Amino acid sequence: MKPKLIIGIIAIVGFTSLLMYNFGNSISTYVNFEQAADMNNAHVVGSWDDSEEYGFSMESKQFVFHMKDEAGNVRRVVYPQSKPNNFEQADRLVVIGSMEGDVFYADEMLMKCPSKYNNADEAQFEKANAGNS
Repeated sequence: MKPKLIIGIIAIVGFTSLLMYNFGNSISTYVNFEQAADMNNAHVVGSWDDSEEYGFSMESKQFVFHMKDEAGNVRRVVYPQSKPNNFEQADRLVVIGSMEGDVFYADEMLMKCPSKYNNADEAQFEKANAGNS
């Protein structure tokens, strides 16, 4: 074999290996707070624990609240931005970040709010099926 061909094959294999390694690290799954303690960047799904205090601190410029994950663990979450507008209406929260001790530091926060169309769809379904009885 020619040396250029061997070098080309080695370069392609090396590049493909590096690409697959980085792709594997970028894929994240949802975990609970205990599993997040062992990760650098975790996605934790849960709900806002409204029994605990929450609010935005003007001094630290952070929004702090408590969240209960799907395993029932409650942790303090620190989000470095202001409180999102629809925070109280959210059914589910996804916080993306890392654990430091018993505190989760979120870089990003996603909210799943209840759909305003669910009740309308149920009403249409009942209306359509009422004539079939």
